[in-house]
Amino acid sequence: MSDDRHEQAGHERVPGRHRSRFPGISSRAYEHPADRSALVALRKLTGFDTVFKALSGLLPERSLKLLFLSDSVRVSDRQFAHLSDMLRDACYILDLEKVPAMYVTQDPKPNAMCIGLDEPVIVVTTGLVELLDEEEMRAVVGHEVGHALSGHSVYRTVLLFLTSLALKVAWIPLGNVAIMAIVTALREWFRKSELSADRAGLLVGQDLRASMRGLMKIAGGNHLHEMNVDAFLEQAEEYEAGGDLRDSVLKILNVLPRSHPFTTIRAAELKKWADSRDFQRIMDGHYPRREEDKDARVGESFRQSAASYAGEVRTSKDPLMKLVSDLADGAGGLGGLGGRVKRGFNGFTGQSPKDGPANGAPAEG
Repeated sequence: MSDDRHEQAGHERVPGRHRSRFPGISSRAYEHPADRSALVALRKLTGFDTVFKALSGLLPERSLKLLFLSDSVRVSDRQFAHLSDMLRDACYILDLEKVPAMYVTQDPKPNAMCIGLDEPVIVVTTGLVELLDEEEMRAVVGHEVGHALSGHSVYRTVLLFLTSLALKVAWIPLGNVAIMAIVTALREWFRKSELSADRAGLLVGQDLRASMRGLMKIAGGNHLHEMNVDAFLEQAEEYEAGGDLRDSVLKILNVLPRSHPFTTIRAAELKKWADSRDFQRIMDGHYPRREEDKDARVGESFRQSAASYAGEVRTSKDPLMKLVSDLADGAGGLGGLGGRVKRGFNGFTGQSPKDGPANGAPAEG
C-alpha cells in the first residue's frame, strides 16, 4: 500500500484516502480477454498507427474538441474541482502519465465517454454528475481513465464516425451495408471493452459496493433505498438462464445496436472478476507491466480470448449457449439435438411440445 499524496507535476492535489497504487501497470492486467486479443492484434499490425493518423483527417475530432471547449465546462481546479481531484487520483493510481482533458456537458441522460485519436478526452454528462455520489463517481472516472490507458478512445472515435457515416449514406442502395458490418464488429468489441473499463474503475475506486451502486443507479435512478444488490444480481442470472431459444435470439437482437452491455450483466461480470484470483493478484502488486507490452504475443492473447469464450459457453445457462455446448460435446447424438432445437423454437409456431404438426400436415419421417 502507498500514500496517495505525491509530488509529480499534474498530480499535486490528490484525495487523501489511502489506496493501493499500481506503478507501471499494463492495461493487459484488467482487460477482458476478448478486448485484449483484439487490441494486441491491432497494435501489432504494421502501419496501423499510420493508417489511423491518415484517417484522422476525415474524422471530426478537432470539431468535437472545439465543441466541448465552447459549449461544455472544462474540469479544472476552478471548475468541478472535486472531479479534477478524482481525475488526477485515477491517473496516479493507474500510473497514466498525462492527465486527459475532461469536460462536463449538459445532458440529463447519465453517460460518460472517452474519445480522441491524438489525445483522449473524457466527457461526463450533468445527469451522471447529479446521479452519483463521490465514491460512485470515482469508479466512473477510473473507468474512463482505463479506456484512455487501453487506447480505447481511438476506436471509440472511429465507431462514432462510422455510425454517423452509415446514417448519411443510408439512402444509397447497399451504401451502408459494409459500414454497418464494421460498426457491428466494433460494437461487439466495444461491449467487451466496457467490461475492461469497469475493472479499471474498480482498481481506481477499490470499493466494489460503490461500483455496484453506480451501476444500479444507472439502471434504476437515484432510488438506492428501493434497490438491493443481491436482487439486482439475481436479475442478471434470470436474464441469462430464462426462456427458450426464441429468447436467446431476441437477446442477441436487443444487444446488437448497443455500445454497452446491459447493466445487470456488467454488475454480474464485475462481481465475478472482483472475486477472482486475478483481481487479488493485482491488489497484491503482481500484474503485467507496461514495459513488457512489446513482448505480448498475439497468439497467446487469442488463445486466452478463445478460452474465455469457450468457458462462457460451457458455464452459460442461456438456452442457445447450452445448445452450442451440447453440439460441441456431441450431446448424445443428432436425434437428441434435433429434439432440443424443435422444443426450443416451438413457440415460434405457437405449438406446445406435445402438439403434432400444425394444420393437420403429415408428420415427417
